[in-house]
Amino acid sequence: MAPLSRFSLAIWISGALALSATVARGDVIMDWNAKADAIAIEKQLLNAANSRGQAMLHIAMFEAVNAIDRRYAPYKLKLTADKNVSREAAAAAAAYDVLLALHPDKKADLDATLAASLAGIAENEAKAKGVELGKQAAAGVIALRANDGSNTPEDYRPATTAGVYIPTTIPIESTASKTKPFVMASASQFRAAPPPALTSETWTRDLNEIREIGSLASAKRSAEQTTIARFWFFTGPRTYNAIVRQIASNRTMDLVDCARLYALTSIASADAFIAVFDAKYAHNLWRPVTAIRNADLTSNPATPREASWQPLGVTPMHPEYPCAHCIVASAIATVLQHVVGNEIAEIALVSPTAPGVTRKWTRLQDYSDEVSSARIYAGFHYRFSTEAGKEMGKKIGDLAVTTLMPGAVADAQQKR
Repeated sequence: MAPLSRFSLAIWISGALALSATVARGDVIMDWNAKADAIAIEKQLLNAANSRGQAMLHIAMFEAVNAIDRRYAPYKLKLTADKNVSREAAAAAAAYDVLLALHPDKKADLDATLAASLAGIAENEAKAKGVELGKQAAAGVIALRANDGSNTPEDYRPATTAGVYIPTTIPIESTASKTKPFVMASASQFRAAPPPALTSETWTRDLNEIREIGSLASAKRSAEQTTIARFWFFTGPRTYNAIVRQIASNRTMDLVDCARLYALTSIASADAFIAVFDAKYAHNLWRPVTAIRNADLTSNPATPREASWQPLGVTPMHPEYPCAHCIVASAIATVLQHVVGNEIAEIALVSPTAPGVTRKWTRLQDYSDEVSSARIYAGFHYRFSTEAGKEMGKKIGDLAVTTLMPGAVADAQQKR
């Protein structure tokens, strides 16, 4: 994820706050999610680390409030609490302790956020017990994720021969797949099949498509497609948290259901990043900018070399296949479709990479499909890569919803 300018960040934050004003930001789950997003913006966290932290955050809050209501099966902790324990205090304390463990340098900021979060709760035994329960939930989740591989040192070895210069920028997220998944059995559980051969019909079609529509100088890409491409230069949890927030608000979900929804989406996203970087570095497929400039090496006469071809945007610094943005959007859309259905009240999103633009959807599939199309318009991903990413994301989303946190209250009831 490329660092954003201060101007772009200011635009994104103001837009996000404007949207948040309509989506019940007073809810404790949403408030702490917003705090996690703010820290990610400030620290410019890479997506895999950010999604891992947010999954821990939301699992802890879910485990805490669900221990009181006992509406769903827990994720992995075995916590119990009386029915009169404060759910809000439990969620806030759980969130605080997780974020403090992840970001000890933000203690003063987090202390202020916790104080504000607890300020409206009466000083009584229910609040005290809620705080203690939240601390137990956070400690349990932190223990679950200790030594999970997320701190694996980066040791990417560029391919070269002795003494020959190559570009010295190191690809990002090369160790993301070393992190233990939250729901998958392994990082490679849903690894996409190898990409098509460089002489195949699929390769020829998709390379020539992106050569034309993904080029910086494309005459075929429309103004609307260019806007969509630039909008989705924006990546990571901030791209979908606002969507989850609006859906939870529109459905007037209570605290427990909201906590579960955020836990499911954050788990699916974290595993999507783990899975996609496993596949990317396993297949190690070249990006369009490399493939088009070196097309003469493939012995495919239908894909001629274009020596100075450039994509619309700056190509992300990791292997091409499959599409990471696509797998995450698909995983999120799949979880949400399970819980609330595909047809939804209108949701909207702003982006720091397309100031002044607001994208809107009334179908979750349209949101996911737009992300995939955007990566083609941007010149970053071949169509077959976007399709592989979407398929992987759907499998991860399905797995999360069908195996985690089942309960007596069926998701179908949320669709009413």
